[in-house]
Amino acid sequence: MNYRHAFHAGNFADVHKHSVLVRLLLHLRLKPAAFRVIDTHAGAGRYDLCGSEATRSDEWRQGIERVWRARAGGAAHDLIQSYLDIVAALNPGDELRSYPGSPLIAKGLLRAQDRLIACELEPGSARALAAALRGDRRSKALTIDGWTAAAAYVPTPERRGLVLIDPPFEEAADFTRLSRVLSVAHRKWPTGVYVLWYPIKDRQSPDAFARRLRKLPVPNILRSELMMGPPRAEAGLVGSGLVVVNPPFTLERDLHVLMPALCRLLSPEAAARTDWLASEAALGR
Repeated sequence: MNYRHAFHAGNFADVHKHSVLVRLLLHLRLKPAAFRVIDTHAGAGRYDLCGSEATRSDEWRQGIERVWRARAGGAAHDLIQSYLDIVAALNPGDELRSYPGSPLIAKGLLRAQDRLIACELEPGSARALAAALRGDRRSKALTIDGWTAAAAYVPTPERRGLVLIDPPFEEAADFTRLSRVLSVAHRKWPTGVYVLWYPIKDRQSPDAFARRLRKLPVPNILRSELMMGPPRAEAGLVGSGLVVVNPPFTLERDLHVLMPALCRLLSPEAAARTDWLASEAALGR
């Protein structure tokens, strides 16, 4: 694996992914029963925004820094604030120096009865992840292939929970692999919440992915996309996509407030889309 998330930590895609993840975790917290989070491609857990990798790309300056500095008020602020509180916990004072990856986002919202399994195969990132979670009895870091973990650890003992599948997309086949893994995991645990992230560099791969998901016997599939501009062959990553299977009934409403707010904070060219990929979801929401 050549992908290193340290170059991209805190970018617009992380802001999108993690702000939505927080909304889902807050919903799970509403009931007293325990839940479990399975993070299949967890990364290092914590990222130094002043380190050589982050400063070489400076992607976080067009992502979390813009949201962090704006601190906008209004209804959208309420939806973003819990996410910013977790970021702030790593950054005493007003200086933004560290960014939490998805396992630390999840850890920040666990209660005493909840559990986190964070999976990472790359040796350096796996060591960093273990250190980031060390001492927390609710959390466990595993050096295991995330594609295997996505289906291997469901259903969870708690019967409630969320599986975040956020692969590095180093191979073109990962879009197809993602839909196949969801199909297998959903057969084993049809009531779980699944969150699938994907990059948008052009429309061909994401749109083909959406068509494959529509063909699966999986109801209640909500899509959220954040575009920073029109796809162009030379532009690289221009958009971030999330698919949420079994979203809480509040999520669509939240996204219609949250996503336009993120667009305003991130870029004048940013645009968002929220829609249902499964007809059952559209009928049952």
